Amino acid sequence: MGGGIILSLGNLATQYAWAYVGLSVTEIISSCMCVVIGTTMNYFLDDKIYKAEVLFPGVVCFFIAACLGSAVHSSNSADNEKKLADSKINYELKTMLSENGEYGSDVEPEIGFGSCQKSEKVEAGTAEYLLQLEKERSIKVLGKNRFIGLAIVFFAGVCYSLFSPALNLATNDQWHTLKEGVPHLVVYTAFFYFSISCFVIGIGLNLWFLYRPVLGLRKSSFEAYLKDWNGRQWALLAGLLCGFGNGFQFMGGQAAGYAAADAVQALPLVSTFWGILLFGEYRKSSKKTYTLLFFMLTMFVIAVAVLMASADHRKN
Repeated sequence: MGGGIILSLGNLATQYAWAYVGLSVTEIISSCMCVVIGTTMNYFLDDKIYKAEVLFPGVVCFFIAACLGSAVHSSNSADNEKKLADSKINYELKTMLSENGEYGSDVEPEIGFGSCQKSEKVEAGTAEYLLQLEKERSIKVLGKNRFIGLAIVFFAGVCYSLFSPALNLATNDQWHTLKEGVPHLVVYTAFFYFSISCFVIGIGLNLWFLYRPVLGLRKSSFEAYLKDWNGRQWALLAGLLCGFGNGFQFMGGQAAGYAAADAVQALPLVSTFWGILLFGEYRKSSKKTYTLLFFMLTMFVIAVAVLMASADHRKN
């Protein structure tokens, strides 16, 4: 159940981080932290069944990829600031940011998450696109400290790194908390309790933040949430896919070790495809940003391959 609580906190933090850092960098950094911390813990919990001479060079590659991800975010933020500074809409941006300062008032209108009006489509990567995106999304990030997003990402990464070791302990009882003769939880039973705690914490936290929002968001209500079904089908699909992914990860961890099962962290390769090709991330960015992005993805691919090569089977 502890694993479900930790994962819920990580998922919620990731959703805030997407606005600040972007989809691809958020997933890369959080996944790399998951491997650097979580895989190292699982290596010792699983009685060192992996090839250490292969595993730990892979962990180092993940660490380097996380550092490159931070550099990509910093470079891309500088690119966006330059675009806005050079644009004729700079005055309009300053006016909008000034209006956003009123979000902290005590009385605010209730809103649903799909209440933004659609604007005229503009070219991705331009200053106009950045401003339109800022107007449409609920979390306002332009003009904010770029390290806020990185802090949220690293918090999410720490949460992700702990839930896999928690499931490892639940199914294998390395700390000998069970009384003698009591059988260990099978992976399916552990996954059931994991899912229950994940569901309860997820519902509770989201209800809390509807009425007590953070990071300048406006207040909403449960009634407004129920009335607004714009895009809700995608959220339901995401939860369904996440559930299947976690279940398969745990089954793979029980068979080949939880450290090797962390190869599921290859997911950022897919999210990067979505972020760059479909959502327009890094369009019209500088050569420095593109170079850092290339090396970040290359290092990540190498790290995933090395992690998979370190896998072995349990002896019992």
